[in-house]
Amino acid sequence: MPLLDPKTWQSRTLAGGEYAVTEPATGETLATVTLAAAEDVATAARDARAAQAEWAKAPHFVRAAVLRRAGDLFAAHAAELREWIVRESGSIPGKADFELHVAAQECYEAAALASRPSGQILPSEAPRLSYTRRVPVGVVGVISPFNAPLILSIRSVAPALALGNAVVLKPDPRTAVCGGLALAAVFAEAGLPEGLLQVLPGGPEAGQALVADPNVPVISFTGSTAAGRAVGEAAGRLLKRAHLELGGNSALIVLEDADIDAVISTAAWGSFFHQGQICMTTGRHLVHASLYEEYVERLAAKADSLAVGDPHREQVHLGPIIDSAQLAKIQGLVESSTARGAKLAAGGTHERLFYRPTVLAGVDDATPAYAEEVFGPVAPVRSFADADEAAALAAAGPYGLALGIVTRDTVRGLDLAERIPTGIAHINDQTVNDEAVAPFGGIAASGTGARFGGEANLEAFTDVRWTTVRGDVAPYPF
Repeated sequence: MPLLDPKTWQSRTLAGGEYAVTEPATGETLATVTLAAAEDVATAARDARAAQAEWAKAPHFVRAAVLRRAGDLFAAHAAELREWIVRESGSIPGKADFELHVAAQECYEAAALASRPSGQILPSEAPRLSYTRRVPVGVVGVISPFNAPLILSIRSVAPALALGNAVVLKPDPRTAVCGGLALAAVFAEAGLPEGLLQVLPGGPEAGQALVADPNVPVISFTGSTAAGRAVGEAAGRLLKRAHLELGGNSALIVLEDADIDAVISTAAWGSFFHQGQICMTTGRHLVHASLYEEYVERLAAKADSLAVGDPHREQVHLGPIIDSAQLAKIQGLVESSTARGAKLAAGGTHERLFYRPTVLAGVDDATPAYAEEVFGPVAPVRSFADADEAAALAAAGPYGLALGIVTRDTVRGLDLAERIPTGIAHINDQTVNDEAVAPFGGIAASGTGARFGGEANLEAFTDVRWTTVRGDVAPYPF
């Protein structure tokens, strides 16, 4: 029996109008959903708050069991959910399988959070018991994007629920099903009590209402840096916590001792995986001058060899860009880069939403596709003379998300990584990595630091309460 039924997947009547969820590869309408308006957010947040009190009282093993069942259901319904991810977000099947694997693991890891020690016994100057206890924040607002819709929703939803909170989830309408309604269906089947997970597909108006709602004290936002700044500013005025996972322009440093035969595959994956529509995408290839010419030539050959097409109907390496607006941005950055002197070594063309993997050589600080986050399958390559220059180039710019360093000398790689401020660093790997057990987040314009994985989730979705207990009423001088 299918998990997702268009007749029942939206139990709440919403006021934002109908929206056609389309398949980027074909333009075909996959589903029609109803979007949320601001008034829908207010109603959902009130209902979530009302449901949360009993959920917070539930024994930890009850909450853990729901999360474990949810993890099992992502595996049990993998074929159905895979098709939605492939068709709705333009993912190749392997990427969809990765999302499903991570979603299940996020649920299993969240289940373990429910039984984590919730506080500490503190020393006290007075004759009393003094202790801290972590308590749920109440209602968590989650705003998730289109590019890895299942992962970027579940990694906030699962730990927030496990720790006793309710959640209002606003997925990007372009991926309303695999980024939102699929989660609602999974958790309903897993036995999550009604009202605890409110899914409201919607646009900026709904997102703004969620940030502003007085029943939502914590916001977990994943998206562009520009939108994240607006969310952070609005939350700050309201004295709310906002956990922001934003954009990036991550560097891959290839030192002179790197194995050039091995590095081209990892370099191509870093820039071209999911059409470059990943916050951790390798946006800058920094290559030692002794390897630069060969690197450009071989990366361009690799780009030219990759198949681009409909991932649901063909075996391809890259699927479509999410929509025409994003494609226009990519094309504009490539064209303005070549106009400023960058050399187009591969790609730079498209058919409908299918953009060829692109390699740009001869780039510098003024090259738009090098200096800005492209969010497309574009690999700008720049040479450096020594490690000092590589460190300076990698550290330049506003972002601080991920870093990759390729070298045969791993100690040297670690030393170099220490000189470059990022939230994530990988030695002998590219920049796109994710695991449910690992903290994830960037610094500077890439976000407000790690907010996923273990202790980071505890910090994100609970408050610390100090409590003292005395046997007798405390005496005072007056």
